[in-house]
Amino acid sequence: MKITYLGHAAFLVEEGDFKAIIDPFITGNPLAKTDVNSIKGLTHIFVSHGHGDHLGDTVELAKANDALVISNAEICGYLSGKGLKTHAMHIGGRHKFDFGTVKFTPALHGSGISTDEGTVDGGNPCGFVIEIGGKKLYHAGDTGLTMDMKLLEEENIDVALLPIGGNYTMDIDDAVRAVDFIKPKVTIPMHYDTFPVIKADPEEFKAKNKASETVILAVNESYEF
Repeated sequence: MKITYLGHAAFLVEEGDFKAIIDPFITGNPLAKTDVNSIKGLTHIFVSHGHGDHLGDTVELAKANDALVISNAEICGYLSGKGLKTHAMHIGGRHKFDFGTVKFTPALHGSGISTDEGTVDGGNPCGFVIEIGGKKLYHAGDTGLTMDMKLLEEENIDVALLPIGGNYTMDIDDAVRAVDFIKPKVTIPMHYDTFPVIKADPEEFKAKNKASETVILAVNESYEF
């Protein structure tokens, strides 16, 4: 499985014919070095919650690539109304797709969708455990530290993508505790430095994280496992 960091919480995930993007915040992302129009061949889009820096370019990318959007029922209802193909799930749900299996995990955050008519209910925020060919990727979404993360130890996560920026999500110290709960083989920090209020040093996280290997990805850098 190959994952490519696009900045903030956005990642491309590729394995065989499967090509997905998670939380596609490209337009307006000051860290992004990718143009939305250059993202081709997407089969799936994962949206962890409704905030603009995660829902991002979902509508444009889904239409351009005829991609299936996987998110919670409220977000899928909103996006279906815009003509997108969707598959709705909820926290604790697990579903087998043609590419592998997806499980929705809890996230402590908000999920309102900002529109010209006001805020639309974005349902419960979530994270994802994506399993393809026996390999498991955990994207935590935007979340604070939660004891529910201890349950993920039994999932035998290969790679965990965890926020470290603080303010809206876990900070470095809480993310280190999360790794100790989850015990992934590899941890990749995300959701930091995009805005001044979430500035954080991934090298500090790496130094404090003793429970797994830490891989720090530059924007547009990839990691394969």
